[in-house]
Amino acid sequence: MGAVRDWDADAYHRVSGPQVAMAAAVLDRLELRGDETVLDAGCGSGRVTRMLLERLPRGRVIAVDASPDMAARAREELGGLAADVREADLAALVLAPGEAVGAVFSNATFHWVPDHDALFAALAAALRPGGRISAQCGGAGNVAAVHATALAAAGDCGLGDRFAGWPGPWNFAGPEQTEARLRAAGFEDVRCWLQPWPVTPDEPRAYLETVCLGPHLERLPAAEHERFLDAVMARLAARPVLDYVRLNIVALRSG
Repeated sequence: MGAVRDWDADAYHRVSGPQVAMAAAVLDRLELRGDETVLDAGCGSGRVTRMLLERLPRGRVIAVDASPDMAARAREELGGLAADVREADLAALVLAPGEAVGAVFSNATFHWVPDHDALFAALAAALRPGGRISAQCGGAGNVAAVHATALAAAGDCGLGDRFAGWPGPWNFAGPEQTEARLRAAGFEDVRCWLQPWPVTPDEPRAYLETVCLGPHLERLPAAEHERFLDAVMARLAARPVLDYVRLNIVALRSG
């Protein structure tokens, strides 16, 4: 298991409109009847889990996130609804005996999991035979220009040494290797593809601070955060277009 990122769940809930927009097509591909138990693998602050629950009038959701702050925010967001929110590492997730789910949904999460082989094995174990997974996450090339800009900005403000040789915590996989990993984990009818998805956030600085550059800020003392963010924003337009690339995943659990 990798280190769990320390998310600001309230800030994420406010600025995560782009992630909510990405989720609609992923939900459509889940092809739900409405009475299933669905695993939301990486529920975040619960905004998208609400959208999932709207499609399950007779079902329920097991919503999992590795971040304590996100799980707490999701419990608040989903109070009184048919959602069981749990704090857990997805790559080590084990459901209780007899608790296998009928479908797995995930949005904007898998790229935070270092070990995709372990991730897909855990999801396959949680899923009933014939159950569907529909997921989307950052794929190969995702926000590459944003990260290059951040490293250049760190150099501008004398912080470049803090990122020397740093690979970052992201796992932006390609479709071919992801298809192979899914089949090895016990999935069939596997389809994976990349999709460019340019994002123009309403609050660029807050969005970058909360979402894209959180791992960068964790490497800096708190007193350096504003200087680093100032340098990043100086290199970006007032309304920057962020170069998101999404990896879409659809597969069935082998029977």
